Amino acid sequence: MKIDSQIQKISSFKHLELLANQIVEGFISGMHKSPFHGFSAEFAEHKTYNAGESTKHIDWKLFAKTDRLYTKRYEEETNLRCHLIVDNSSSMHYPKLTDEPFFYNKIGFSVLASAVLMNLLKKQRDAVGLSVFSDSYEYFAPEKGSDRHHRMLLDKLEGLLENSKISKKTDTVKYLHEIAEKMHRRSMIILFTDMFQTGDEEKLFSALQHLKHNKHKVVLFHVIDQKTELSFDFDNAPRKFIDLESGEEINIFAENVKSAYEKQASDYFKKLAMTCAQNRIKYVPVNVGPDFEKIMTTYLVEKQAFG
Repeated sequence: MKIDSQIQKISSFKHLELLANQIVEGFISGMHKSPFHGFSAEFAEHKTYNAGESTKHIDWKLFAKTDRLYTKRYEEETNLRCHLIVDNSSSMHYPKLTDEPFFYNKIGFSVLASAVLMNLLKKQRDAVGLSVFSDSYEYFAPEKGSDRHHRMLLDKLEGLLENSKISKKTDTVKYLHEIAEKMHRRSMIILFTDMFQTGDEEKLFSALQHLKHNKHKVVLFHVIDQKTELSFDFDNAPRKFIDLESGEEINIFAENVKSAYEKQASDYFKKLAMTCAQNRIKYVPVNVGPDFEKIMTTYLVEKQAFG
């Protein structure tokens, strides 16, 4: 399923709720015989109609398209609790955008992906909470399912797009521990971050492991600009590289360090993926841009596994 055309129609509005709803509806309409039970508090999937069954739930629109009879399968309401965590440090506001849609940088992608998941959770009448951190614990809202709560979280997410962080470092370790301490009831915890954290890597991995206490399910979406942050794809003109969090600068020719950079980045990604696997944390690297289907599919699969 391609959602690019749908996104282009309304992305310029920057209306988060509208855009998230369009993405989710496009995803749902692209699902036919879905493997994701419990996807909605209402319609969950199609199944083949068997003679003698009630015709009440036959999907007549699908019959008109396929000339086959399918019925809609429904599920009971679920009671999932989901807590979204968004890293709002300065590095997440990369790359600087000109004419591109706002979800082509890391914070914009994370905000829209969070809104998309909130839309799915709302359809399922599940509870959602939100934490935002950078060099401080900027925001916390516990898991609730009301429309008022949903609107409040959307307003907070929209605000992250407007308020760019300048030279704000990431204290991921400290605030992941604090968030973990707030999670008292078994929940699915979904984290959006670029994993740029100075200091001891083992402490970072320990903080991720802490999120799993009380039998939580943890999904880590590692948000990157793949072209520049992983592949280091720059021309060979002299460039000044500026650390968005510390303000440090360095002048180099990209070609001179490209091979060494790519190896170091690749090694870090592999170590991160391995550590997450060892701790039963779902690790999903995601590139900024319009690929929100990956976010939704991961969520649905992990929700089934969560039970």
